[in-house]
Amino acid sequence: MIGLVLPSNSPGVHTLWMPVIPLQVGLVFKPGPQEPWTPYRMTEAFAQAGVPREAISIYPGEGDIGAAVLASCSRSMIFGGADTVARYQNDPRVQPHGPGFSKILLGDDVVDDWEQYLDVMVDSVLVNSGRSCISCSGVWASRHTEEIAQALAERLAPVLPKPADDPESPLAAFTVPGMAKAIDGMIERQVDVPGVRDLTSEMRGNGRLDERERCDYLLPTVLHCADADIEAANVEYMFPFVSVVECPQEKMLSAIGDTLVCSAITSDERWRRQLVDATHVDRLNLGPVPTIQLNWLQPHEGNIIDFLFRARAFQEAEVG
Repeated sequence: MIGLVLPSNSPGVHTLWMPVIPLQVGLVFKPGPQEPWTPYRMTEAFAQAGVPREAISIYPGEGDIGAAVLASCSRSMIFGGADTVARYQNDPRVQPHGPGFSKILLGDDVVDDWEQYLDVMVDSVLVNSGRSCISCSGVWASRHTEEIAQALAERLAPVLPKPADDPESPLAAFTVPGMAKAIDGMIERQVDVPGVRDLTSEMRGNGRLDERERCDYLLPTVLHCADADIEAANVEYMFPFVSVVECPQEKMLSAIGDTLVCSAITSDERWRRQLVDATHVDRLNLGPVPTIQLNWLQPHEGNIIDFLFRARAFQEAEVG
């Protein structure tokens, strides 16, 4: 049996536990409080496909229910912020999933041709409304950063909300009252420091907060950070948000911090070897691969088989 304390940010995270079904391991769900629908729908779909209903249990609720699931199950996944990851990272019974801080790094050998990779950057930031841990929250380069930020802003600033039932809707709504406004306030405090520039707000002529009667939206935001030590250079939010950071290539690996997905666009063999050796990068893409491009035959934040089972040796010989 595995416990799953699920988030509310994106239905896509539920693909992480789907291999449990053919492994015939029981599931205990604690759905995200703002997005319980996907776990219910998936449970019903599996039941109609023949999975016994008693193999899946759903316990909706708040944090106390999540704590009970973690305490009751021998193996659990939990999704949350950096504090959640820090709390459980040394607990062998729990696999925590937190912020991704996923990034695109442009090597010195290709950065002069950055326009060739603009589509990769835009897709990495915008796809899935920027709500995935694999969505790009930072583009790092040693030069041309203001031009890159300007080009990204020109592509992202015109993106606006569409009706919720529009299949082409590019932005996800914030349904918890006050959440979008609070995030907007956090960003404004980070922007109000030397070396940071909000190009999308300048281009639109207004801010990013779009308050409505039943929900709120945050419009895509592109910041330019003149230095890697600025707080806004390494943050992540649940909407299309990206910081374009100016940083020398030789300092990037030490400055980017823990990174779930790193798409490093470079042919520099020495730097590529350093990237492969970087233990704080979980998923490494070498070349112009969007951060949001996954291959489900590869592990994502650990291998669920290794988490649920222990490998052991087995030999047999005839007796007598």
